[in-house]
Amino acid sequence: MLLIKNVTIYENNAPKVTDLLIAGGKLEEIGPGQDVKGKNLSVLDGTGKTAVPGYIDQHVHVTGGGGEGGYANRVPELVPSDCIRGGVTTLVGLLGTDATTRSVENLVAKVKALKQYGLTAYCLTGSYEYPSPTITGSVKKDIVFIEEVIGVKIAISDHRSSNLSKEDMIRLASEARLGGVLSGKPGIVHMHVGSGRQKLDMIFDILKTENIPISVFRPTHVGKIFDDAVRFANMGGYIDFTSGAQVDQTAQKLVKAAELAPKDRITMSTDSNGSLPKWNEHKEMIGLGVGKITTMHEVVKSMILNCGASVPEAIRPVTENVAKALDLYPRKGVLAEGSDADLLLLDRNYDIDTVIAGGTLMMREKQILKKGTFEA
Repeated sequence: MLLIKNVTIYENNAPKVTDLLIAGGKLEEIGPGQDVKGKNLSVLDGTGKTAVPGYIDQHVHVTGGGGEGGYANRVPELVPSDCIRGGVTTLVGLLGTDATTRSVENLVAKVKALKQYGLTAYCLTGSYEYPSPTITGSVKKDIVFIEEVIGVKIAISDHRSSNLSKEDMIRLASEARLGGVLSGKPGIVHMHVGSGRQKLDMIFDILKTENIPISVFRPTHVGKIFDDAVRFANMGGYIDFTSGAQVDQTAQKLVKAAELAPKDRITMSTDSNGSLPKWNEHKEMIGLGVGKITTMHEVVKSMILNCGASVPEAIRPVTENVAKALDLYPRKGVLAEGSDADLLLLDRNYDIDTVIAGGTLMMREKQILKKGTFEA
């Protein structure tokens, strides 16, 4: 058991000081003045710190992304402790451009390894390509029969995509939807949206003519299609911003989006360990960066310090909203009695001081306590 004393939490958007009792991987009790005793009890002083739910990152290239420009540009795999440094306790792994030298099989294996490390981890079948690479030969069967698979990845409006047709997308979404219905999973189509002229035009057309719920379609990297994203969110869909390298700019876009669209439809992910290529007007690569999982908290902090957002407003896109989007709420995304004991303690400067995942202390006083098997 772990007792966190005199820590600040937010309840109905108002701060209050209380105690948190963690037992059996769950947040067992919330309330001040707890007098718990036992030889297996550890006590943590939360004075001056703020507890928030562990972050949920729904777009992580756990096996490494990239590959544009040649073999030397294949991004390395995710290091488990990087998640902890970034405050991420739940993630969704996926493939990207490369499903030729990367595979869904390897992706699922890596996700299982992250679960053994102590994180909550899921993944998406598919990649940028269509037909989608799978393990079973069917997107629907991957979702139904593989525990970790909750949906499918695809790319649209991008010169690296398979340029699938409207009919292809209808079939893919229908298969993912049915897989979700049969398995009790989200059954989503997580869509990388590139810089092409089409933006979300195909999806808007499908929603006009077909019976597929808007909840199936999940566009990401929407910062570059801001107007389409706001329109989509106002129709009831979820929109996912990417934290990216321009942290302050992303923070400003999230705040602006919350003014123009329903606040509960806005999420953010990192594209961690994916490549961030830069292209010229001829679609020739002229630069290359790498997504980092720590940028999620950097954006949260920027929203608080530079945009005037409250702590609850700043964390909502990476906690409650994404937990609801992935059917994980209230087990994830909230500090409530009975929820999973995934939480962060922020210091007075809003830096991450302590991370608890599944009730286990993973980082304390900014020092990693649990590393991956091959981490130094």
